[in-house]
Amino acid sequence: MGISSVGVGSNILTQDVLDQLRKADEAALITPLTLSIANEKDKQAAFDTLDANMTNLIDSINEIKNATLFDEREATVNGTSIEMTADANSDVQEFTLDVQRLATKEIVESGSFGSSSDVIASADGYMEISVGTASPIRVDYTAGMKLDELKKAINDAAGDYVSASIVNIGSGDARLFISAKNSGDLSGDNTYDASGNLQSDDPDITINDVSGNLSDDGGTTGGGTKLTTGLVGVQTGEDAAFTYNGQSVTRSSNTFDDLVAGYNITLKELGSSTVSVTQNRDAILEKIDSFVEKYNATMSELGRLTKPSTDPKERGIFSNESAIKSMKSALRNMMDNVGGGVGTLYDYGFDIDKDGKLSVDKDVINKKLDEDPKNVEAFFSGGDFTDASGTVTNVQGAFGELYDIVDSYTSYNGMLNDFDTALSDRLSELEESKLKATERLDAKYETLKKQFIAYDAMIAKLNNASSMFIELANAQTASQNN
Repeated sequence: MGISSVGVGSNILTQDVLDQLRKADEAALITPLTLSIANEKDKQAAFDTLDANMTNLIDSINEIKNATLFDEREATVNGTSIEMTADANSDVQEFTLDVQRLATKEIVESGSFGSSSDVIASADGYMEISVGTASPIRVDYTAGMKLDELKKAINDAAGDYVSASIVNIGSGDARLFISAKNSGDLSGDNTYDASGNLQSDDPDITINDVSGNLSDDGGTTGGGTKLTTGLVGVQTGEDAAFTYNGQSVTRSSNTFDDLVAGYNITLKELGSSTVSVTQNRDAILEKIDSFVEKYNATMSELGRLTKPSTDPKERGIFSNESAIKSMKSALRNMMDNVGGGVGTLYDYGFDIDKDGKLSVDKDVINKKLDEDPKNVEAFFSGGDFTDASGTVTNVQGAFGELYDIVDSYTSYNGMLNDFDTALSDRLSELEESKLKATERLDAKYETLKKQFIAYDAMIAKLNNASSMFIELANAQTASQNN
């Protein structure tokens, strides 16, 4: 069997020699590629952070360029008689609402039964429940039906209009209560005096025993009245009454949204409340704060990534990337150039210090909103801007312009997308080059290993032959000396 390990025969061409040769080759061929790959991965990580910052920036711009931001409303109520919210784009105004009467539901109760299991019908039949002006509702009953079974039959048949329940007033005193589902004067027959006191109180819920088989004595005798003429009013159904800026108004419910379009009002108690509906400036200023924060974060990251320096540890990873540096300049310059010719962002409280940090004076924005909220909306989000002379200019809006600039970098097939693709392609090329270089070295040193083994065997044979000749010479010399 031939020798298969390097250096075994001669201890000259050893594995250590091969390893040292390979290490030298790797330093010249592989290490530069490894360092380049690491650098490209660092660039990719830095780009991902920058890309996230740019996405946050354009999202914050989009929230301000959307004109619906300026449509948001805030309702401030001074008083406890009402609660209210205002929908977007509803009227901006102040008003007084004086609650004089709350809407109530009609509630009636039957006469007294011994328990909820009392039989209430002597034979099969039906009755009709009238609820206000609605058509009577038929409710069937059967001989031997109990009071709690009648309650269920009423809820099943007339549940859209009334709700029936049994209340145990005391021992041996169970009564059927029927409550209207909706509040207000269901029949429209209530009348009031000049002081608002109820003058007419006709029940809005009645029962007519058409078959005449309802019973007051446990089903023994028909023609009972506890569930018909024995119904008495517990609460009268009344409309709510209030004044809106002194104008008398009624509603059948305590909750309504048809007084002023977009106003959702709930009457809570008697009394007067004043309401101020204003533009929701907190929402506007919150979005502007978000934009300032995202802009500064993006510019700070760009400054770090493009920082020039002779010290590699301080130099930004994109300091030599003209595309990234150009984008940084464009983002800075756009703050000076937007406005559509009717003003600048600096007129609205924005400012950039010597270090490039953006800030905003909210007092200036609030003052502008006090003076002309429509112009502020037009300047920020687009629309008709009216100057002091009355000239109307239709503008895109400063934040619409900002959006277009940033979008040219962040959109699909924009500069950042192309830059990211180039980074990925470069990384793939380097990894492929490293793989091929490693494969070439593997093949080279597999061949060298075989050659070393062959050379080692030859050296070993020569060494053995040399040793044999030396031994023969030594033996010859020794025999001559003897």
